[in-house]
Amino acid sequence: MSTLASEISDFLRESGFDFVTESRGGVNVLWAEMPDESLSMAPADVLGKKLVHRCIVPWPIVAESIEEAHEQAQKMDALLKEVSEENHKAIVVTEDRWRSRQEMMQARLLAHLEVFIPMFARNCEVRKIDKETAAEFLNRNHSYGDAACKYRYGLYLKRYTGKRVEISRQALNDSGDTPVKPGTLVAVATFSNARKWQKGEKIIKSYEWTRYASLPGVRINGGMGKVLKAFIKEVQPDDIMSYADLEWSEGAVYEQLGFSLEGQKAPVVFCVDEQWGRFPVKPGMTDGAKVGMTDGGKPGNRFFQNLGSNKYRLKLTEYE
Repeated sequence: MSTLASEISDFLRESGFDFVTESRGGVNVLWAEMPDESLSMAPADVLGKKLVHRCIVPWPIVAESIEEAHEQAQKMDALLKEVSEENHKAIVVTEDRWRSRQEMMQARLLAHLEVFIPMFARNCEVRKIDKETAAEFLNRNHSYGDAACKYRYGLYLKRYTGKRVEISRQALNDSGDTPVKPGTLVAVATFSNARKWQKGEKIIKSYEWTRYASLPGVRINGGMGKVLKAFIKEVQPDDIMSYADLEWSEGAVYEQLGFSLEGQKAPVVFCVDEQWGRFPVKPGMTDGAKVGMTDGGKPGNRFFQNLGSNKYRLKLTEYE
């Protein structure tokens, strides 16, 4: 078992989950046991209930070349398709994210196991936020950090109602109450400036939904829809597009919001440095010392290729 898989196993064990391990094509896979509905009590108390399994794929960053990273990505893609065909949900935990953003990844892992603090968008309010507030939140809670944008919205908790999901000690404070207090910024969404297209006699204003992230360990029912409505009301766009990173999701939430799948964005190869920073490899670069990093690259750099993205578009004005 890889060091990464061992560390994730330790975390699952400490969080109260039973799990089994297997090797599929030389890849360590963990299967965590959980009840067949959202947890309403601590994992230790669900004995005797019908159990299902959630797949966790620890992914060490070991490729020493772009070619090897491509081969590793093909292996990952095949494994995820295999798991999907077996009607299991899988999450990939890449080593660079685990090393550099461990708290965020642990929360995502627990949420994958239906362990999260539930909230409802109706109990939150949307406010416009400044560049610094958005950047600080996204750099802490989004996989790719902040991004250039024009419009920034924050979702703030007004009150907390609904069923509390009791989980491991990490997600509850000593009193057993939810640790998220009213007034807390719980999610951030950002949108680009307009790109204008001539479509017949119409000028179409198209915007990109660049980022959405919530606090680790928090799931906001209707959160994305609420900030989307706020953006549409303020800006009145003709068209909104966004990408769903296949490393995390196939984008079902976009379809629920009325977006249509338009195509796919090609996979991206990254150089991962010794501090576990991830930097996209520029076209034509084939050497770890030539990837355009600010320090010129370092010996020991590794490579990782993601699975690409699904491209979604929401048309609010009819055009050809």
